[in-house]
This record gives sequence, C-alpha cells and structure tokens, in this order.
Amino acid sequence: MCDLLQVTKEMMNERYLGLPVHVGQSNMKTFAYLKDRIWKRMQGWNEKFLSWAGKEILIKAVAQAIPTFAMGCFDLSKSLCDQIGAMICRFWWNHQEGKHKIHWLSKEQMFKPKEGGLGFRDIHLFNLAMLAKQVWRLWQQPDSLCSRVLKAKYFPHTSILEAKPKTGMSYTWRSILGGLDVVKKGMIWRVGDGTGLNIWSDPWIPREFSRRP
Repeated sequence: MCDLLQVTKEMMNERYLGLPVHVGQSNMKTFAYLKDRIWKRMQGWNEKFLSWAGKEILIKAVAQAIPTFAMGCFDLSKSLCDQIGAMICRFWWNHQEGKHKIHWLSKEQMFKPKEGGLGFRDIHLFNLAMLAKQVWRLWQQPDSLCSRVLKAKYFPHTSILEAKPKTGMSYTWRSILGGLDVVKKGMIWRVGDGTGLNIWSDPWIPREFSRRP
C-alpha cells in the first residue's frame, strides 16, 4: 500500500486524536494515561482555597469529564474506573483541616443522586451508558459509513441487536458489545406492523421489570 501511494515514511503514534491507536493485552496500561491526567489535574488544585462547593464543581466539570471521550469508544474496565472513582473520593474528603481524611460517606452513597447522595458520576456505569449510546446510534442510523463498515465485518446477515462476539474482533467492537447488553436490558419493542420483530425472542410484552418502548 505504501508503494502504491508513494508513501516514503510512516509515523507510528501512540495515540491519535487523544485515543490509543493500539489496545494491548493489558487495558490498565493502555488507558493509564487517563488516570495520570486526572491525578495531575487534581494535584494542581490548591485545596486551601477551595470550598466544598468549589471542589464539587471541579470534580464534576473537569475530573469526571476527562475520560468521557475515551469512554465513548472503549470499555475502560471496571477496575480502572474504580481506581479513578477512588482518586476522586480521596480528593473530595482531603480537606485542609482534616488530617486523618475520614470518609464520612461510602463511595456508593456519593455516587447516588443528590436526593440521597452527592450526585457524583459512577465512572463504570457512565462508561457502559456511553457505549450503549453508540449501539443506539448504529441501530438508528444503519446507512452511516460507520454502521455499514461494522455491519459488513461483524454482523452481515443480522441487525446489531443480534450481533455476537467473533474471533479476532477488535477491542472497540468488544466494547460496543458491552453496550449492546445494556441496550437489550432496557428496551422493549413496539409491535406496529411487526416488521423486524421476532415474537418468540424479542421483548414486546410489557412487564413490571421492562421499560417503556
């Protein structure tokens, strides 16, 4: 290909547009740069001049927003998301007057909505939600270039809802399949004229645990 296009030199970059070009066997090492970016950003905030409200704004608007772009394409793994969440919790409770850094609320309680928690984002669940959004986009826009390429490679004879894991699939597609599981748990078919609906396998009968169509 290089000879045909008369390319004399090829640059191999570690990341392209802020995302890793190659995902190795260790996801922790591949996405460790996100954790380092969050840590360096939080180290630059002087806690002595931050109120609790200021800390909350910085965490929600900056720290939790840094991995959002990567989470829309890759599954960062639950262990890495838990480490990022633990860093955020330590920064929140590390007030200048408290030497022992006591955590007065559990991490699970902090990630609850403000009615009973602090409204911080659960990084792992948000990661799955971003991947589910990609699945929904592929389902709603089947004529887009991305949808056609993925369909030709991974599910040529079915829809994305029936897509299955394949040998040698990319890490990006494996991540999207994780979002597919989330979509399947939360969707129910509206029957309409029945086109594309399998009455034996697709969820179309409303039940207590199913969501609205």
